[in-house]
Amino acid sequence: MMDYSQFLLMPQEIGLLLVFLLVFIYDTFMPERTQRHMPIFTVILFALYTIYCFCPVVSGEAFGGMFESNPATWVMKNILNVGVLLVLLQAVKWTNSDFVSVRRGEFYELILLTLFGMFLMISSRHFLLFVIGLETASLPIAALAAFEKRHYESHEAAAKYIFTAIFSSAIFLLGISFVYGMSGTLYFRDIATAVLGNHSALLIAALAFVIAGVGFKLSLVPFHLWTADVYQGAPTAVTSYLSVISKGAAAFSFLVILVQVFGSAYSQVWEWMLYALIVLTITLGNLFAMRQRNLKRFLAFSSISQAGYIMLGVIAVNVMGMSSMIYYVLVYIFSNLAAFGVIAAIERQTGRVTMDDYNGLFKTNPWLAFTMMLAMFSLGGIPPFAGFFSKFFIFVGACNQGSVAIYVLVLIALVNTIISLYYYLLVVKAMFLRQDDCVIPTIQSHWTERLGLILCVLGVIFIGLVSCIYTAINGSVDAINSMFAAIQ
Repeated sequence: MMDYSQFLLMPQEIGLLLVFLLVFIYDTFMPERTQRHMPIFTVILFALYTIYCFCPVVSGEAFGGMFESNPATWVMKNILNVGVLLVLLQAVKWTNSDFVSVRRGEFYELILLTLFGMFLMISSRHFLLFVIGLETASLPIAALAAFEKRHYESHEAAAKYIFTAIFSSAIFLLGISFVYGMSGTLYFRDIATAVLGNHSALLIAALAFVIAGVGFKLSLVPFHLWTADVYQGAPTAVTSYLSVISKGAAAFSFLVILVQVFGSAYSQVWEWMLYALIVLTITLGNLFAMRQRNLKRFLAFSSISQAGYIMLGVIAVNVMGMSSMIYYVLVYIFSNLAAFGVIAAIERQTGRVTMDDYNGLFKTNPWLAFTMMLAMFSLGGIPPFAGFFSKFFIFVGACNQGSVAIYVLVLIALVNTIISLYYYLLVVKAMFLRQDDCVIPTIQSHWTERLGLILCVLGVIFIGLVSCIYTAINGSVDAINSMFAAIQ
């Protein structure tokens, strides 16, 4: 007989489904004259839900150990909630535009549905539940990418995303079938016991397929080929969601799978795989970003490079790596959404999205130029902004492993950080130093767009200042340990 008290371990998932149902009811049954208020209704509802999710979590397992709730998963989900709230704020004006308004309900419902799938991915401790969450999080994004039906690029983005998602899921399931053949189970803890001391070729092949499947969601090289085209073709609100929320959920899930399931085979089986992926991802992401003039493609390759830095937290295979990775994703959400918020506000009114279009932006839109500058400084890792400390903590967490190979890997990442400063500062140079006869006119952004950008700016500055003060007082290692203690 099923014990329905198990659902008490899913307050975030149940609350999210409740928000989804209320939005669906509003979209379906409310009269036409009130539909324009639906974006604000959704934002307020999701903000209340986000606040509710910060209540203390109840730890435990549900559904025969397939689902687990603990302080770490609670923090991961709350970080994603904050990011989604910012995305919803920045998308209010866009969803009320003439072309999109007829489908505004579908936008919010698909966003909430994908977030539910990501929550399942993070808390799953059984590969069947993980695959259900993975597909729930992936397939609706194809519909979101094709949201602007009259734009050819949007159709192209959706087609490329859906086909790549199908193939990556097939590869991932093939790897899981190999794992099941070796262990006879799909439970994470039982697989971890079965692969202990097993370094066979079958395990190496299985892990390669599993990493390839999840690597698609993270845009790790060489599984990144869809990223730039989808980011450019999808609506900017969807692109910002893809770049931070989808990537953050995939990173958290990747951490759980590699550490909890295959952690015992780390040094013998998958360490060298991840080393190669990290070097390729950071380096190629940086090299291709330098060649981009379209800002959405520019940030696509930037996000590919950032995914490599995020994976340094997985390499550490310790609590310091985990806490520094969670911190990195939090900072990345504020920094990247600040950049996409500026792009969305300008694109909505002018249609301009290239770097040359931003020449002299500071003269006509100083607030937007200032926000974009902070975002570029944070993504590049310039102190004292939050992005500097996210990279610093993740480097320290990785180096704590102590091997010569990890020192070389961190050195390569540091060199790439210097390279990345070049192309991030190109945007700043265009806004503040270059002149253009066709400067973007003064933008009258919607108050929800301004609020979203203000929250992003405050996040970048406040987290950076707090990290600076706390690190100066306690030291970097103690600061990272305290971060994880706060999670527990």
